[in-house]
Amino acid sequence: MPTSNSSEPDPPDALETPDAHGAYPRLAEEQVLQLSAFGERKRLARGSMLFCEGDRDCGLFVVLEGLVRVVQGDEAPGGSRVIAVHGRGRFVGDLSMLTGQAVFVTAVAQTDVEVLEVRYDGLKEAVTRNQALGDLILRAFILRRSIHADLGIGLRIIGSRHSVDTRRLRDFASRNRVPYRWDDLEEDPEAERTVRAFDIPPDQTPIVIWKGRMVLRNPRNAELAALLGLRDGAPPRDAFDIMVVGAGPAGLATAVSAASEGLSTVVLDAFATGGQAGTSSQIENYLGFPAGISGAELADRAVVQARKFGASFMIPGEARSLDRVDGHFVVRLSDGVRVEAHTVVLATGVRFRRLRLPGMDRLEGPSVYYAATEFEARLCRGDTVVIVGGGNSAGQAALFLARTASDVHLVIRHEDLDRDMSRYLADRIRSAERVHLWTESEVCELRGQLGLEEVVIRDVKTDERRPLGATALFVLIGSEPHTGWLAGAIALDDRGFVRTGGGGGLFETSSAGVFAVGDVRSGSVKRVASAAGEGAVAVRLVFEHLVQAGRR
Repeated sequence: MPTSNSSEPDPPDALETPDAHGAYPRLAEEQVLQLSAFGERKRLARGSMLFCEGDRDCGLFVVLEGLVRVVQGDEAPGGSRVIAVHGRGRFVGDLSMLTGQAVFVTAVAQTDVEVLEVRYDGLKEAVTRNQALGDLILRAFILRRSIHADLGIGLRIIGSRHSVDTRRLRDFASRNRVPYRWDDLEEDPEAERTVRAFDIPPDQTPIVIWKGRMVLRNPRNAELAALLGLRDGAPPRDAFDIMVVGAGPAGLATAVSAASEGLSTVVLDAFATGGQAGTSSQIENYLGFPAGISGAELADRAVVQARKFGASFMIPGEARSLDRVDGHFVVRLSDGVRVEAHTVVLATGVRFRRLRLPGMDRLEGPSVYYAATEFEARLCRGDTVVIVGGGNSAGQAALFLARTASDVHLVIRHEDLDRDMSRYLADRIRSAERVHLWTESEVCELRGQLGLEEVVIRDVKTDERRPLGATALFVLIGSEPHTGWLAGAIALDDRGFVRTGGGGGLFETSSAGVFAVGDVRSGSVKRVASAAGEGAVAVRLVFEHLVQAGRR
């Protein structure tokens, strides 16, 4: 609810923030009128809070008169950081309003204002009726999230770059597109002073600071997820119609299709929505996006779409076992929670393999990465990096990192870049000035004390070894299925992929009522578009199974 703090002074700059990239569009009068049918007009005094950092389930606000500023931090004088100022026709909100997460900023009336508040249910109805308006709002929210990430708005993580837990928290925030600021205890005197101010001993770091006041000492991923609203409430006692295990393109497509058909749907993933595709900097061969789309944006759009139809998400929700109990399925999670459903769709995808070589055990935590997103790009700005891999993921990463890194070295074991990579990517890599291609080569050793300093590259034909100075290694090589938890419950092929083609159709496994889609399925085409297509088609088979079982 809006609160008042009218004694607060205005910031020096009362002008609107320019809309340089489409993050702060101004609605047309017709669009405001359309939203008015689903919202409530309110007059608020200067200093009133529209929403505060950490709030959940708050609405979007359209400014009708006056100015609203968006800030981070305490709204006491001198305690906040102004992010943007919005005037008539602009809307104030964050991507969290569509995903159910906590918001990372605070909105306050800079002058006396009149606003239109549109709650989630009303906003969902409005954008369903006007697709162009929905696309405008969603695109703006996604761009704002990117701006917040660039500014370090959101969580504050303080920890050593050499700490495995610091890396774990940074990875969890990055993969879930949670904006954060990382302060390195090894180099930042302010970070050390902050830790001492909270009287936190070294063995309790890293710490996470939320809303400038709440301090979590080396929290588990599940604790962070609960704080931010990444995980919906505890599952109900009654079984869902469908449980989707895995939230990559195949799982998200399944969730959207199932929920839109009226099936009660829950989605589990051990780490984040988006899967392996969510770490892709640019997907250029996905239908409907001629300019390309990042994996993160594709995932965010799918989550918003699935939630619009009523799907629930449990992130993190790491599946440990699958059993059939009293005619339905039970998946037990790593934290002991049981989730029950009448059908299960396995969409756990694959994971990149890890390299086994000298120096990896010591340097993997601080210096080795298995994804190349905006967060990793910021960490490697101006540095020399090495990428191992010859597929599309490696090619996309090379071009993306070349925007900010000083030099990118791409290492492949064979001589033909076109063998495993799409032609358009291979051609771009050959012409990229900052990308250096090493063919018929492999990384054979990592060197460095507390962090990576050198990568040793071996010529596989001559055995010549050359040291190369680098601060980061990206490993984007072959994949392996995430199916260890299914051993004994579902038939797998000799490589661990799920066998399908049972009595219930192409995607049904050896257990009736359990289906597999996407990369985890034996014989599938390992591409984003095909994974999404399989997820959508499998829902038809799920529906038929439920009808035959008398569940529909």
